[in-house]
Amino acid sequence: MRKIHIILLFLFGFWANVSLGQDKQFQVRGFHLDMRIQVMPMPALKAFAKKLHDEGINTLIMEWEGTYPFVKHPLIPNRYAYTKVQVVDFVKYCNGLGIDVIPLQQSFGHVEYILRNERYKELREDQKDYSQVCPLQTTQDSLLFSDLYRELASTHTSKYIHIGGDETYLLGHDARCQKKVAEEGKSKLYIDYIRMLCNIVIKMGKTPVMWADIAMKYPEAIKLLPKETILVDWNYGWSLSNFGDHQKLMESGLQIWGAPSIRSYPDNYFLTQWEKHFNNIRTFVPTARSLGYKGMVMTSWSTSGGYSAVFETEDNILDLYAIRHVYPISGFNILLAAYAESIRSDKPLDIDAFITAYCKKQYGFNAEQSALFWKALKTAPYQVDQGKAASPKPLTVQQVLDSTKQAARVLHALTPSKNQQEFEHYRLMEDIRVHYLAYEEIEKRVNAPNFTPGQIPGVLVQLKNLMAEGDKLDQRFNALNKDYLYPSELSQENELRDSKTRLLYQRLSRIK
Repeated sequence: MRKIHIILLFLFGFWANVSLGQDKQFQVRGFHLDMRIQVMPMPALKAFAKKLHDEGINTLIMEWEGTYPFVKHPLIPNRYAYTKVQVVDFVKYCNGLGIDVIPLQQSFGHVEYILRNERYKELREDQKDYSQVCPLQTTQDSLLFSDLYRELASTHTSKYIHIGGDETYLLGHDARCQKKVAEEGKSKLYIDYIRMLCNIVIKMGKTPVMWADIAMKYPEAIKLLPKETILVDWNYGWSLSNFGDHQKLMESGLQIWGAPSIRSYPDNYFLTQWEKHFNNIRTFVPTARSLGYKGMVMTSWSTSGGYSAVFETEDNILDLYAIRHVYPISGFNILLAAYAESIRSDKPLDIDAFITAYCKKQYGFNAEQSALFWKALKTAPYQVDQGKAASPKPLTVQQVLDSTKQAARVLHALTPSKNQQEFEHYRLMEDIRVHYLAYEEIEKRVNAPNFTPGQIPGVLVQLKNLMAEGDKLDQRFNALNKDYLYPSELSQENELRDSKTRLLYQRLSRIK
């Protein structure tokens, strides 16, 4: 009898531990892929989905934006739009891997690509800054997003539709909205519109998912959201109450998912804040687990979603330019692996141990080489803004440049015994940063009050050398990313990255 009792206790303890592990496991282990710019050809998209599967990811949130082939609203798709056959095939492929594909359709803010068209101009909150839908245009607007949700639902098997809802900075901007804000408050203005969108999704038999930042900022009416609504608390390394009272989010009674990031502001082509993203994973993932969040979605922003409009006339827009570009997703395998490891474990990510293990497995490095690699990645991760480095202590652009050159030398001296192509992305990113900082140092000197025309010939020589180096960087960029981006995208990305150097050369070379 005693032996049976001991066996029962053992079995109870075993199953209790299993249950505890399941409780700590996120039900949704997701990745968000932003297709606003840097659109991946379908073979690359499938290869990336396979990589996600291999890392244990079971959910992919697809922010298709203009790449989705809307039929009823043909002005929305862009030139890189997939066909519906491709979308259905991709969703089927992902489902076969055990990955649920959730479509994300921005429906409030970040809809420049829709509102730029004359057909939708009456929906704009502002006729100049038309990034946002006016939340009081309920009739026309609900018809538009009903159409879009319906088409997305026809090609996606997921029970979820992500409706966006973040960064609605024009909230309460026009006269009608100002009147409602004065009478009922910004929270009611925001939540009434979001609730309408959620109800459209629910009537379709789907579950609405939305970003949580504005609901946190104006939480008074948050409990009016349908009980099915899922809030995604995105946190890229700040305090839990960065957007507002986090406790109000927890008290909403709604299911919550978390979202860190591997590419976010201020990252751009010339800067990746590697240490910031590793720290974000190490800190936020276990915090979200301890708070009882049911899902975790790693975001990966190709751009911030801010656009500069190119106008043909004062009222007619010609094109939109995405203000911030970053290095393609091809260069971030190490952060994806770190995220995957963090959601598999109930302990905070040990960054140094992870780097050492990853470098040994992927590149054949020993502990010393791994440490050199990690030190190089996190060297001088500072923005340069109008000739000044945004560093904790005063640093000149030249000092940041010198440190970055040293980091680049370290990366070029390291010789991986395997996965050389993956490692080449780090070298290229660092070399692009060196090239950029070299230009910034020149621009700083040219803008100095004591700059004289006599110095122009020497500057032109430096700019010409930079342009030649830029051409070589472009060739390397094309070679490494030819399978990730379309040829026209590669050309555009290179042109944008090189434009400042060429423009300054053209301006100064005309002066004799």
